[in-house]
Amino acid sequence: MTAIILSIGDELVLGQTVDTNSAWLSQQLAAVGVSVLAHVTVGDDQPAIERAIAESSTRCDVLLITGGIGPTEDDLTRQALAAVMNAPLEENAQWMAELHKFFEARGRKMPPINRIQAMIPRGAVMIFNTCGTAAGIFAVLAGTPGGCDVFITPGVPKEMKAMFTNSILPLIQKRAGGAVILSRTLHTFGLGESAVAEKLGTLMRRDRNPSVGTTVANGIVSLRLNARFPSLPNTQREIQATEDACSAALGDIIFGSDDQTLPEVVARLLLADPVATKWAPSVATVESCTGGLVAKMLTDIAGSSAYFRQGYVTYSNEAKMNLVNVSSQVIAEHGAVSEPVARAMAQGAQQNCGAAYVLAITGIAGPTGGSAQKPVGTVWIAFAHPGGCDARLFLFPGDREMIRDRAAKTALSMLRFHLLGKPLPF
Repeated sequence: MTAIILSIGDELVLGQTVDTNSAWLSQQLAAVGVSVLAHVTVGDDQPAIERAIAESSTRCDVLLITGGIGPTEDDLTRQALAAVMNAPLEENAQWMAELHKFFEARGRKMPPINRIQAMIPRGAVMIFNTCGTAAGIFAVLAGTPGGCDVFITPGVPKEMKAMFTNSILPLIQKRAGGAVILSRTLHTFGLGESAVAEKLGTLMRRDRNPSVGTTVANGIVSLRLNARFPSLPNTQREIQATEDACSAALGDIIFGSDDQTLPEVVARLLLADPVATKWAPSVATVESCTGGLVAKMLTDIAGSSAYFRQGYVTYSNEAKMNLVNVSSQVIAEHGAVSEPVARAMAQGAQQNCGAAYVLAITGIAGPTGGSAQKPVGTVWIAFAHPGGCDARLFLFPGDREMIRDRAAKTALSMLRFHLLGKPLPF
């Protein structure tokens, strides 16, 4: 069973409002085994809406339309559906009575403009709105074998969600016949997309069910798992088996799933770590080219005061010397971007503030400042801990923002793998 989601509104086309309705509806449909073919967005233009309805209804079993059924002149969805159905709009007496009650309950007389919200194309069915004044509409268009079920809801998310859950979803479930689609997302950091794909091997075959695909955003390579089977238990079992197979192939490169972020995962490990608990708050940062980004990531998490002690932004050489006691001789001999300076930054901060764990970063984020020996993207990261101090050289690609972001996430990964008791695998 297939569906298309059609969103109506100039504010969506112009980018003034983000279309969260389509994403939510896609998740609900997937959970009952309905494959969403497309998200379509159309402005407040009746001919354009008519074309979108007519075309979409020939391609899918269910067409969900949100928006354009308010009381103003730019709300044209009901008129467009009536035109596609070649049917007149007729007043729905039940909803007109509900409209009058709605306004009377608020001590107001219903404005004449709201009458349009009780108008339904002849041959269509009114859908009750428990949260607002716009009645939903259900109609069947002869676009596909068995017809295309067309549902129109308000664009207001609260009203749309209530109407979909209470009235539309049961009808879709009945027609869908019980198939279930489940999705899961696994997040990795440290390997490129091609390297992740190589490790996954046949798990990424396009004819596989559950399917495994990859997407990349801000250095995070995410695996998107989608399973479709006739029953929920079967679907749950198969998607779990695929997740286990991905974990076996990639190991601890996978740091989290679904909505989890790298800082959240590191925070959870810190809160469970006996060393971090004994030295709480246990973490400090010393940052040059990242300018406090690691500290921000760590403190973005609610409750971070339990593990974050303090941060130093030592952007200049003078700051490195004055705040964390880096020797001017070391800087002069090796340069600010070097292993000795990174180690000195981490160890100096550890001595100053008594933190168990210190992450230190010094590098060249660009776009200027690089050389043949130390090009833009050269970053040294040091990690001081009770057992010593580790330091690694990294060459990050990309622009200034990308280099800083990768450096910060790599520093968090060094801390994460230490807390896991394992060496950094990249």
